[in-house]
Amino acid sequence: MVWSRKKKALTIILSLIVLAFIVCLVVARFEGPSGDRIGVVEIDGVISGSKDVMDNIVDFKEDPSIKGVILRINSPGGGVGPTQEIYREVVKLREKKKVYVSMGTTCASGGYYIASAGQRLYANPSTITGSIGVIMQLMTVEDILKKIGLKSNTIKAGEYKDVGSPFREMTADERAYLDAIVTNIYDQFTKDIASARNMDVERVRKLAEGRIYTGTMAKDIGLVDDIGNFYDTVDALKTALKIKGKPTLVYPEKPFSLSGWIFGTNARDFTRDLANQLFSSPFKFLMTP
Repeated sequence: MVWSRKKKALTIILSLIVLAFIVCLVVARFEGPSGDRIGVVEIDGVISGSKDVMDNIVDFKEDPSIKGVILRINSPGGGVGPTQEIYREVVKLREKKKVYVSMGTTCASGGYYIASAGQRLYANPSTITGSIGVIMQLMTVEDILKKIGLKSNTIKAGEYKDVGSPFREMTADERAYLDAIVTNIYDQFTKDIASARNMDVERVRKLAEGRIYTGTMAKDIGLVDDIGNFYDTVDALKTALKIKGKPTLVYPEKPFSLSGWIFGTNARDFTRDLANQLFSSPFKFLMTP
């Protein structure tokens, strides 16, 4: 009888704890419909994939309690495809909400490509940005193979199917073919920046020689709007949104991953990024040393 009462009491206590936990989650999820919530999307490291970032952007775009979004970018750039996909989603986001950008240590090449879609860009005085350009780097190991007595045999259908092969020198015709592709991607890059920043395309091209700039230099030439850190960006967006008091910064929820739980998030992300780097396009919006 005594044990039965204890069991009932324990059940009630556990039920109340679970109920309180659920209520806290609901409140945390929907808190702030009055407009005091600012979403923060972080883009960190080499850009090798786009799905997670795009999903975060779309979630904030469709959440009516999120009144504005800050892109916190600390990236030297990365793959052409994922960079353009994220840029496109930022353009669509800013059609519905204010989007400000806070640059970290580096926001260059593909990182700047994405940043340019924001309505107002903030950089630290020594942030490294710019590096507007396209790069394709290929390695030739033909001479090494000859020295160790190895020879590559390629069977192909299509004249350019093995263009860029590391097992032979590139022909002049193949180089011209790849140059045309790089130039076409470069034109897309400069036109998108000109459109997003409301700048003349020719002016962007004069700045787009692969040169890097500090945040201060970038402000002087119109690539960024203001000098400031992350919290300066928060304050500026808060003022633009007419938020009274301290805004709530909302970061995307990270879904549970069994592999991430077992091996650690960093190991999982490293494996994913390495795979993307190995099998992604050889054309990059990437700042190189």
